[in-house]
Amino acid sequence: MPVKWSLSSLYFIYFAILGIYLPYFNLYCYHLGFSGFEIGTISALRTLATAFFPLIWGAIADRFALRRPIFIFCHFTSTAIWAFYLLTTDFWFMFAITGFYGIFYAPLISFLESFSMDLLDTEKNRYGRLRAWGSISFIIMVTAVGRAIDAFSADIIIVLILCGSLIQSLLALNVPHTAGHRQQLSFSAGARTLLRRRVVIFLIAAFLMLASHGTYYGFFSIHLENIGFNSTFIGFAWALAVLAEIGIMVYSVPIFRRFSHEKVLIAAFVLTGIRWLVLAGSGAAWVILLTQLLHAFSYGAFHVASILYIDKLTPPETKTMGQAVNNAVTYGLGIMVGFMANGYFFDIIGAPALFAASGAMALLGGALMIFESATRPSED
Repeated sequence: MPVKWSLSSLYFIYFAILGIYLPYFNLYCYHLGFSGFEIGTISALRTLATAFFPLIWGAIADRFALRRPIFIFCHFTSTAIWAFYLLTTDFWFMFAITGFYGIFYAPLISFLESFSMDLLDTEKNRYGRLRAWGSISFIIMVTAVGRAIDAFSADIIIVLILCGSLIQSLLALNVPHTAGHRQQLSFSAGARTLLRRRVVIFLIAAFLMLASHGTYYGFFSIHLENIGFNSTFIGFAWALAVLAEIGIMVYSVPIFRRFSHEKVLIAAFVLTGIRWLVLAGSGAAWVILLTQLLHAFSYGAFHVASILYIDKLTPPETKTMGQAVNNAVTYGLGIMVGFMANGYFFDIIGAPALFAASGAMALLGGALMIFESATRPSED
């Protein structure tokens, strides 16, 4: 099977599943009667696993050259664990399932990013076009499932994610072997690289960026439902955001030829801050849809630039660890803190105030990146 087809198919199905989970799993929990705090806690537990376990799996993969076997094992194991959601609607049982599921789900995307960087080799700037297949599938699923929920109920998402996860596990078997050998000092070498000033400041800024997304990923769908929009509109709003994201990814090659990774990242921080602040002040349909177009920068440009940036700053023997740490700090720890804080404050101050706080966090992340660039020692 051609390498790019193998990677594209994995991105396609991974983000198809995410296109069901992100907009609708919390909505499913909301319909079960869970409080905002309970929803935030379940979401945070999954992202806590995403923050912690990729580091363990990544260290093992680099140390013993076991990235592909671990990748396949975690796919099948996480799929089996997800099936237990079919057996309960109790908060504490779902909490336990989420914890075990997160352990094995955690490394999937960081490992896939590492495979992509290795297999693209000298064509790494084409990563955005490869990753765009994931955004295409996200759009399809978020739109179709929104309409399906209006026609049936939110209960269908558990079965849909289970079926998608099984397909994803089978596709993981097609990932090509990559050259590699055991690295005796991979963990310590990776740790030293990741303690550089430039990397640390980026990770802090990226943490703020993803923490600012906690309101969006955790409560955007619930917020829209509460102000009168149905699931079809909710699905369309999510799909529009991802459509904008695809445009950036498809044209990422000329973008990165003209602008540095850092300049793209700074632009993403600033535009994300504007996006959240506008959402804080308006609930009009046309404004909501307009802000969704800024997802091109909030996620699309930021994600591609951060993957390439970390790959640039990490040595060959710690590529898996570098992507794992990036994913752990951002989509793990950042989203976890965002979910927890938003889950606690959602019932107290509401979504508009939370979006305002998110806007401030994103702008602070951008300020840190500007500061690092302006004060960087010449030898760094």
